[in-house]
Amino acid sequence: MAVPDPSKSAFLFPGQGSQKAGMGKELSAAHPEARAIFEQADELLGIPLSKICWEGPEAELNDTVNTQPALLVHSIAALQVFYKLFGGEFGDLRPPHRPRSAFTPAFVAGHSLGEISAAVAAGALDYPTALKLVRRRGELMKQAGQQHPGGMAAILGLDIVTLDKICFKASVVGKDVVQVANDNCPGQVVISGHSGAVQRAMQLAKEAGARRALPLAVSIAAHSPLMAGAQEQFRLAVEDADPQDPAIPMIGNVGAAEIRLAADLRADLNAQLTARVRWTDSIRAMRKAEVTTFIELGSGNVLTGLLKRIDAEAEGMALGETTDFEKLAR
Repeated sequence: MAVPDPSKSAFLFPGQGSQKAGMGKELSAAHPEARAIFEQADELLGIPLSKICWEGPEAELNDTVNTQPALLVHSIAALQVFYKLFGGEFGDLRPPHRPRSAFTPAFVAGHSLGEISAAVAAGALDYPTALKLVRRRGELMKQAGQQHPGGMAAILGLDIVTLDKICFKASVVGKDVVQVANDNCPGQVVISGHSGAVQRAMQLAKEAGARRALPLAVSIAAHSPLMAGAQEQFRLAVEDADPQDPAIPMIGNVGAAEIRLAADLRADLNAQLTARVRWTDSIRAMRKAEVTTFIELGSGNVLTGLLKRIDAEAEGMALGETTDFEKLAR
């Protein structure tokens, strides 16, 4: 497999759900640059995050306060390896750490918390700041889930317009609400909100012809109004993180549009926890801008799988472990 044309490529960064025990272990054993990223995370957070990533247990890794930084750390470790092997020196990940590389993609984008990984790749946030920010994000979301428990469900086989109508019908304004949380790809949508409203929406979805309506094993109603308190606290954390203008254009989750200014990045992050992830529209925006190849950096290949369902002609590759990189020709 040949290294793609940078001008027609985009970096993608996964979000929650892509984690798995062993993530980044093989990569760190083979590449000192990757191991250094994991070790720095242990030091900065004061927890054995690398051990949790590499050995589990799954329950500890799946605790959102660990999951979110784990995914960012693996993504940035994979990014460092990519630049070492195929693009030259990336930099020390401290501002201003503009990529010094022969390989500069046309865009970067991340799914949900992956947007923070994308901000690091774009030079808008330095790695230590992003790591602390995403850890805080996980803490706030966990607290919100404890204070305002809710639910999420995956709906397969219905379009967004139909699901928006179903969520409206299933909601009781100001009391019991559900909304589209993730527009992952055509026919695969996640809804989120109060448990009762989610249950009603699932039943309505089945009646409308959904192939499946599957409750997710979570108590956190991400990307819904139940995250309003967490979003306000996260806004303060984003303000403290002080994002800079991206050196590489980003595509934001909320607007599904180009982000070139720090103010626009702040605005997207400051609405992210309560707004839907417009992933289908994000990929389509990059395809419209003539991106042909999407490189998923980090744990798993979820985004690469979604890509083909959004646009069958788009090319995708997932790079997270040593064997993935070995498939690329220098």
